[in-house]
Amino acid sequence: MIPLTLAEISAFTGGTLTASPVLGNPVLGNPVLGDPATVGTDPSSVIVTGPVVIDSRQATGGALFAALPGERVDGHDFAAAAASAGAAAVLASRPLPDVAAPVIVVPDVTIALGQLARAVLSRLSAATVVGITGSSGKTSTKDLTAQVVERRGPTVAPEGSLNNEIGLPLTVLRAHEATRYLILEMSARGIGHIAYLTGIAPPRVAAVLNVGRAHAGEFGSIDAVAKAKGEIVEALPEAAAGGVAILNADDPNVLGMASRTAARVVTFSAANPGRSSTGGDADVRATDIRLDELGRASFHLLMADGGADVRLRLHGAHHVPNALAAAAVAAELGMGVAAIADALSAATARSKKRMEVHERADGVLVVNDAYNANPDSTRAAIEALAHLTSGGRRGFAVLGYMAELGDIAEESHAEAGRLAALAGVTGLVAVGEQAAAVLTGARAQPGWRGEAISVPDPPAAIEALRNRLGPGDVVLVKASKSAGLWEVADGLLAEVGDR
Repeated sequence: MIPLTLAEISAFTGGTLTASPVLGNPVLGNPVLGDPATVGTDPSSVIVTGPVVIDSRQATGGALFAALPGERVDGHDFAAAAASAGAAAVLASRPLPDVAAPVIVVPDVTIALGQLARAVLSRLSAATVVGITGSSGKTSTKDLTAQVVERRGPTVAPEGSLNNEIGLPLTVLRAHEATRYLILEMSARGIGHIAYLTGIAPPRVAAVLNVGRAHAGEFGSIDAVAKAKGEIVEALPEAAAGGVAILNADDPNVLGMASRTAARVVTFSAANPGRSSTGGDADVRATDIRLDELGRASFHLLMADGGADVRLRLHGAHHVPNALAAAAVAAELGMGVAAIADALSAATARSKKRMEVHERADGVLVVNDAYNANPDSTRAAIEALAHLTSGGRRGFAVLGYMAELGDIAEESHAEAGRLAALAGVTGLVAVGEQAAAVLTGARAQPGWRGEAISVPDPPAAIEALRNRLGPGDVVLVKASKSAGLWEVADGLLAEVGDR
């Protein structure tokens, strides 16, 4: 973060700066704990030079610790530890008299984080903000985009899926004077969420990947999902001011967002041979899409300045539209097609537990896609499994529950089971009672001869697979994050080890 005094931070957040009795009274000349040089210094002139953190274990000298309240733990309880680790100050919603650091008391720490991020961003005039949203693929697209545009200049992007009202401000606050590009992932659990995030970090370029059934239980309908996701293009400046909306031409709900923005619209399409399913040629296209034996896509990238071949290192055909979105963003930031194709071909999977493919010493392939799941991403994962087994390998799908689906939960889990059966899996493992409908869907699929296995938890899933797997088999592990199914992938790999 750029250096800021506590007076500035207090002003940005509307907070009240308090000096703990542990520090003494600087006005009277009492020593400030840990730094004799601050004797007699007004705390408002103390400068935060380190990062903004919400985990006291990450606090370092000069950091600002934000004491977030939580359902399980309260950050205020760890403020003293952060101060002991060197934090210059604490952002809190109540006074903390026993903490050996100045405390800025604000009405709401989460809102204050956003206010601070917005203020910092307003000082970074050289930084271009790129926003990315969609029901699935946000994190992978963010990672691809960051790896491409960082070749053009200093780039800041979130680690993993820091894409909400806490994660996005923390990412913005990592930026500094040299930052040229901020690649931000924006999620929504309801109407108004993305509008709030764009209020913190107004994008000049925004990409919308798709509108699917993720969080359907919270949104209520696909139309509501589209309304929420489209808030990102509504926040763009008009075309004359440089605003660019990058839209997936293969998704009618996304393409329809063109009418909701005054920005210039750029479209992308992964429909072979490049003509979008909604009609017409997209601005950024993929032709001659092919998958290798491990499901890694290669294609010819076509853009306004020509074409170039791309060979992705990521697994799954669903990464092609993600790559096209990244290419479209990079082009708007001044990169040419050859440089974009080269960067995409070199890009790796930076975020864990997303279509990670590991080969055990005995030849078993373990596909760890257990970070998150919704009906659309689960379909994509099962399609990848079908490709990996198309050469004669046996396939096993370990599926847990997909969260936040509301009234369509049972139907969606049954559909996942039906898709697994259509993919010809040898074994289908449903983990937990909430995933039971997966087996119902598979058993209802005519002609499926695979084995349906119900287990209560990840250790039981590992046990069920232990004597069923053989050399060359492929295991897909997929579920929402809260199901914790990456334990299955980790356990399977630990038993034999990577090749």
